[in-house]
Amino acid sequence: MADWHVVPGGVTAPKGFKAAGIVAGLKPSGAPDLALIVSEGDAIAAGVFTTSYVKAACVDYCRQRLEARSTARAILVNAGQANACTGNQGWVDAVESADAVVKALDIPGDSVLIASTGVIGQRIKMDALKAGIPSLVEALSEEGSDAAAKAIITTDLVPKSIALETLIDDRPVRIGGISKGSGMIHPNMATMLAFVTCDAAVSPPLWQDMLRRAANKSFNQITVDGDTSTNDSLIALANGESRTPAITDAGPEAEKLEAMLTEVCIYLAKAIARDGEGATCLVEVNVSGAVNDAAARQVARTIAGSALVKAAIFGRDPNWGRIAGAAGRAGVTFDQNDLRVQLGDAVLMEHGQPLPFDRPAASAYLKQAAAGEYLKSDTVLIAVSIGSGPGNGTAWGCDLSYDYVKINADYTT
Repeated sequence: MADWHVVPGGVTAPKGFKAAGIVAGLKPSGAPDLALIVSEGDAIAAGVFTTSYVKAACVDYCRQRLEARSTARAILVNAGQANACTGNQGWVDAVESADAVVKALDIPGDSVLIASTGVIGQRIKMDALKAGIPSLVEALSEEGSDAAAKAIITTDLVPKSIALETLIDDRPVRIGGISKGSGMIHPNMATMLAFVTCDAAVSPPLWQDMLRRAANKSFNQITVDGDTSTNDSLIALANGESRTPAITDAGPEAEKLEAMLTEVCIYLAKAIARDGEGATCLVEVNVSGAVNDAAARQVARTIAGSALVKAAIFGRDPNWGRIAGAAGRAGVTFDQNDLRVQLGDAVLMEHGQPLPFDRPAASAYLKQAAAGEYLKSDTVLIAVSIGSGPGNGTAWGCDLSYDYVKINADYTT
């Protein structure tokens, strides 16, 4: 049983954090488009960002700031314009965005991190952003997480939020998070933004290591369409306001905190995959029997990301051959005679050989999962074993529907 439980509040559930989200006029739709998360005091900051060589200005800005100092006070997020591929002026806009928050909050320079999401090639509407900063700061509150979660989304159908609480040294410690993402989602990283807050005290190197490992088990294990974004950012702040003893080394407290951080990241990552553009269901792929966990995760990612597997799931076709084929091309060595494939409760392949199965029942399972009816779940479960090794890994994706093409065919028009 987990050592934590769910609490309300998202990124403002941990002590010492406030958030806000407003309509600043950045989106043509008039939807909320500017968010701010603020810690009352300095917070240890960590980040994981896109591995794409084509990066938004906000990614370069945050990397530089985190290399220069290990603390931050605030995160500013704009939605509507990605500010990627915008040249030198995009960098100037990024710096001015952060400076506007520094001035409005009267906090030290270089203590604001930033993130952007929206259409690539479009600069931030700086006049609207600057005009909105005073109202954004005025709206900050300990109940502002939901507003912030709504203000960071683009094509998402729903905002994504979670908060968990555990005990460390007999004192409550909380981790909260919000995320956005629906399309242009693929590992390394998956267009997604995620922001995590924590009121534990933890050393900068340890917090960064925890976040990177958590990302590898969550956001780097989701895929919607095989495209990695220019703006992917996962930023985590830990401000120590729980007044628990500082966690500086590996040990039981560090393990408990990292487990809860990983759980928050997995929840948010699954919410992104579940909300994939045009998706009708979440797909969870569990792989076992690999030589190590990394190999298992690689096979799971490949299966979850296969366009043929995704299309078959949308068509409610239990085509196990596509699953087997994706496993075989994942770049992980295994004996095909060890391959086992299971869809829900139906074993489709064992010891590399096809098995007779109830095809109408398997198709019905896919239909029921898509309708959210199967065991009250909208998740299609695929279990694959590739041997007898100790490695296990999980990846999440979604089906590939006609609506995905419709959404992305006119994204900028």
